[in-house]
Amino acid sequence: MVATAPLIAFGIGLVSVILFLVVWDVPAFVGLILSALLVGTTNAFLLTDVGIGGIPEAVATAFGNNMAGVGIPILMAAVIGKSMTDSGAANRIVRSFQSFVSDDNADLSLWVSSSILSIPVFFDNVFYLMAPLARAMRARIGKNYALYIVVVGGGGVAMHAFVPPTPGPLAVAQELDPERSILGTTIIIGLAVALPAALISGILFGRFINQYVDIPLRDTMGTTVEDLEEQASKPASNLPSFTESILPVIVAVSLIAASTVVNTFVDVYPALESVQPATDYVGNVNFSLTLAAVIASLTYLRMDDFPRSVWEDEITDALRNGGNIAAITAAGGAFGAMLAEAGIGEVVASTLDGIGIGLLVTAWLIAAILRVAQGSVTVAMLTTGGIMAPQVPELTVHPAYLVMAIGSGAVICSWFNDSGFWIVKEIGGLTKAETLKTWTALTIVLSFSSLGLLLVYSTAFPLV
Repeated sequence: MVATAPLIAFGIGLVSVILFLVVWDVPAFVGLILSALLVGTTNAFLLTDVGIGGIPEAVATAFGNNMAGVGIPILMAAVIGKSMTDSGAANRIVRSFQSFVSDDNADLSLWVSSSILSIPVFFDNVFYLMAPLARAMRARIGKNYALYIVVVGGGGVAMHAFVPPTPGPLAVAQELDPERSILGTTIIIGLAVALPAALISGILFGRFINQYVDIPLRDTMGTTVEDLEEQASKPASNLPSFTESILPVIVAVSLIAASTVVNTFVDVYPALESVQPATDYVGNVNFSLTLAAVIASLTYLRMDDFPRSVWEDEITDALRNGGNIAAITAAGGAFGAMLAEAGIGEVVASTLDGIGIGLLVTAWLIAAILRVAQGSVTVAMLTTGGIMAPQVPELTVHPAYLVMAIGSGAVICSWFNDSGFWIVKEIGGLTKAETLKTWTALTIVLSFSSLGLLLVYSTAFPLV
């Protein structure tokens, strides 16, 4: 029974979350917490080392751990989104993008922006910054919102999964090679995989699905559709400058990037230790997004020129909406944590051990199953990296390809147990069905397209 317990827990979790969220339309936060409790209770009954009395506390702890990671960033993202939209800053940035491309190719500007920003920054944080621009683009052009969501997601998540120094591929590269001798090659191969895969899953798939899915703008993050449409029709003279408009994004990305670079190269250049405490402070997402929110909200106050009491009420309303999104996102993380607690990783590893398929495909398959089972890209990558590290001497290709295979599997099929799913849904103002058709589908396309690319590259250029 112990061996099958993780599979039973996963099955119960899958059925319960579909019943609560899809069939019965239970509010997302309540449905996810109930599903987490059911999975935890199943673990307690089937696994002798898990006490049933501690399950509610375990769910609460998992919820709190996730809230610690997303709470302040999402609340500040709500302020940034509200401020950039209502001040006209998002509209100004979108108009500047459009000066370089036509309306028919507006998706290219969003795709390039999210791809570049996601190299030094977690995808979640990039989406916080890019979502107001996607919504403003939709309000200005009047269509193609499904496309804009997909291109932001496709560009961002591809770089996040494949290109160090983003944490996932960097940690896996270090797991496979503690001496870091493969890091440079991993960056090059990561870009070679990520860029065409992002093009396929972002631009090509986005333009395809946009023909069949029409997503309207909805009120979200404290910003109404009327606000967006009003800003889209304003003359350029009534908008903040491009520099002032984009300053919150530049500040947040620059601070986070500085911390990422220092932490990546501090072992190579010990002199960086002197600045590491400072970059860790300012580059922490809780600080960097808070500073970005302050800058954006001051622009909002200046442009609308209303009493501070009204400005305070508007910011508070954005925080209220952000709190609901943070709670749903953390609940999704708690549900995924309970699935991971069931021990699905060990079952996957033992089941696939010794199966006669190539190491790259094996790594992809392990990471993919772990991702679907427990929800987290990072956990799937790190777990698979630990499983595959002893196999590195048996590789007939460069170990960087193994990093790519793990990342490729780990991005597949973001669904209800992934906090990223709820971030895209809630911040983007999508329904669950719309999120599945766009965001979930693009992660599947990205996974298979990147797997195909790395198999072609590793065959043509083994680099050993």
